[in-house]
Amino acid sequence: MDVGVVSRSFPQLTNVEIADFMAKNGFKWVELCFASIDANYWRYNGRSDISDLIGDKAAKLISDYRSKDIKVTAIGVFTNLLEPDERELEENLLYFEKHMQIASQNKVPFVSTESGFIEGRRGILADSYEEDFNRLLDCLKWLTKKATEYDINIAFEPCVLDIVPSAKRMLDLINQVGSDRLKVLLDPANLIANSSEKDMFKYLAPHIGYFHGKDRKVNDAYGKVVGDGDIDWNLFLRLYKEYTNGKPFILEYVNIDNVCEIRDRVLEYSGGGK
Repeated sequence: MDVGVVSRSFPQLTNVEIADFMAKNGFKWVELCFASIDANYWRYNGRSDISDLIGDKAAKLISDYRSKDIKVTAIGVFTNLLEPDERELEENLLYFEKHMQIASQNKVPFVSTESGFIEGRRGILADSYEEDFNRLLDCLKWLTKKATEYDINIAFEPCVLDIVPSAKRMLDLINQVGSDRLKVLLDPANLIANSSEKDMFKYLAPHIGYFHGKDRKVNDAYGKVVGDGDIDWNLFLRLYKEYTNGKPFILEYVNIDNVCEIRDRVLEYSGGGK
C-alpha cells in the first residue's frame, strides 16, 4: 500500500525540502498545513494572517509536491469551531473559508479540521454539551454549504477527547449535517478508546475521505506512532483494504528521524513488506 505523511512533521525544513524528502523516500500523499520554515502559517485550534498566502504563493507551495508526483490530499486548517465568542467564531469560519478558496483554486479535494476546543474545557461537559454540539452542527452546515460552492469537501476528524468521541456519534453528526460534502478524516488512534477497529468501518466506511496513521494506548491522552499503542494494525489494515483500499493513509506524530521506520511498520502490518 502507499503511505503519506503530514507536512507539519518537518517544521525544520522548507516546503521544497519537505517535498524532496518525501519523494526520495517514497511517500505518495501529503496533508499540507503550511507549517514549513518558509511558510509558517498553521496555528492549531486558532488562526493566523494568511492574506499573502492566497493566490500565487499557495499555488507554488502546492506545486512543489505535485512536481514530485506527491498528491496533495488535503489542506489542514484545524481551527476552533466551538469558540463561544460570536465575533471570534465568525473570524474562524472566514479563516476556514479562505483555506477552502485555496483548495478550490488548486483542486485539492479536502480541507480538514477537528471540532476545536476551549482551553481547560476540552471534551464532553454535561453543562455545555448540547450547546457545544449545536454550535458545531451549525458551523458544519455553514461550511458544507460553502464547500458545495467551492466544489471541495470538509474532512472532519472525530476524537475521544472532543464532543464527537466515537464512530457512532460521527455517523449521527453526518446524518444531522445532511451534506455529502462532509467526509471523515479517520484517525483510529482518536477513536480506539470508544470504538473497535471493526466499528470504525461498520459505521463510517462509506464516508471516509482519508486516514491519519497514528496509534494510542486506550487510556492515554496523547497519541503515539503506529505500533506503539493498542490498535490491532493487522486487523485495521485488513479492514482498510476490504472497505477503503486506495484511500490516502497519511502518517502523523512522526518526525524526520523515524518516519521511514514507521512507514515500514505500516507496510509490514499491511502484508506488503518493505
